[in-house]
Amino acid sequence: MTRSVSLTPLARRRRGPGTPALYAGLIVLAFFTLIPFYWMVATALKEPQNVLTFPPQWVPIPAKFSNFVTAWTVRPFGRWFANSIFIAAAATFLQLVTCSMAAYAFARLKFAGRDRLFLLYLGTLMIPGQVTLIPTFILIRLLDWSDTYQALILPPAFSAFGTFLLRQFFLTIPFELEDAARIDGANRFQTYFRVILPLAGPGVAALTIFSFLQLWNSFLWPLVITNTIEMNTITVGLRAFQGQYMTDYSLLMAAATLSLLPMLIVFLVAQRYFVEGIQFAGITGR
Repeated sequence: MTRSVSLTPLARRRRGPGTPALYAGLIVLAFFTLIPFYWMVATALKEPQNVLTFPPQWVPIPAKFSNFVTAWTVRPFGRWFANSIFIAAAATFLQLVTCSMAAYAFARLKFAGRDRLFLLYLGTLMIPGQVTLIPTFILIRLLDWSDTYQALILPPAFSAFGTFLLRQFFLTIPFELEDAARIDGANRFQTYFRVILPLAGPGVAALTIFSFLQLWNSFLWPLVITNTIEMNTITVGLRAFQGQYMTDYSLLMAAATLSLLPMLIVFLVAQRYFVEGIQFAGITGR
């Protein structure tokens, strides 16, 4: 005996005639989005004389994989790669510590002027980074930290966006859990470390991804504060593949492809946290 199943209006809309067309449109947009990345990899595999040929050579024949080895060895690319990983990882860790503590205070503690202070702190997001570049540079010079790791790590270790993101996550956690922990004898720090942070795992993971990608792609501040080639990050070091009169685009694109790999790995491993971070950031306004 068969039983017919009726679809709800929402299900009928989802399976309507416009759905295949929507998917087809998204596939086309994704295709055009990936073209620059394909062209970068294809250029990295070309002979130098085939880079600017017309009509363009879409499939490099023969593929010159040695360009990646040359790009890694002709410049101190390994040192730049290590610098970028160390700086991005250290600054991300410090940002998680400072932002989570500040977010916990703004979300769970009650003190005079809390909301006004949070709005003032949030208002710094409207200030362009170029405005604070010179004061920060002068402060770093006065501390004699120019061309050092602390100059590259400490300024981006604080983030108003990270504090806002984690505060919104913390507000979604029931206050009863915190009250139960305090009844069991936990102090504020124990509650923050053992109750709040584990429950806010998606928010912490999302902030980790956002921060690491932003710090990995940072260009202006490392360019201003570093003086020696050994302290360069990847984004600054890529300039070394550009000459005044001629640029070897094959090596430049090979180096750019290598610099893209860590971000690609991070995104593929934790891509769902991007969506969760955007979704839960505005889930409550208490």
